[in-house]
Amino acid sequence: MLYWQLFISFLKIGFLSFGGGYAVIPMVQFEVEKHGWLSGGLFRQIVSVAGMSPGPIASNSAALIGYHTAGIAGAVMAAAGILLPSLLIVILIAAFFFRLNSNIWVRSSFYGLRPIVTGLIVYAAIHFGFSNSSEAIYHWPVLATLLIGVLAFTAITRYKIHPLAVILGSACAGIILF
Repeated sequence: MLYWQLFISFLKIGFLSFGGGYAVIPMVQFEVEKHGWLSGGLFRQIVSVAGMSPGPIASNSAALIGYHTAGIAGAVMAAAGILLPSLLIVILIAAFFFRLNSNIWVRSSFYGLRPIVTGLIVYAAIHFGFSNSSEAIYHWPVLATLLIGVLAFTAITRYKIHPLAVILGSACAGIILF
């Protein structure tokens, strides 16, 4: 029964999600909390590890949640559930893409999805950045985290510093500050 729950939950997420892995995190969190599979802290740790691991964060998170919940079989069921919808959708879109690509309604709908995806990503970032509701926003670790984020964003967008250098610099700043 647990394997079926994992498969169906992640199948739902796979069919109903748009915008990539970080936009999917709130939906994954909802399912995890609904079924009581993980604690909030463990969920954040799993998402962090999945984000640092090679590959898509959504499928990595699904596999790690499935593994923690039901072992290797759970990881396979959760990963299959989240990957199957994408596979089917890509096959269908590829079959009709050339016919529908020039359609104004199709183009407009994709442009309309951008703000929604951006909002979901911002929500996930805020939710993970300020997950402890007892911690005030003006507390020094929160301010230091915001400062690192702003400096990283500025380094990449304004000064065109390679993202790997920014990630390493941010990691070093985190080690020193925390």
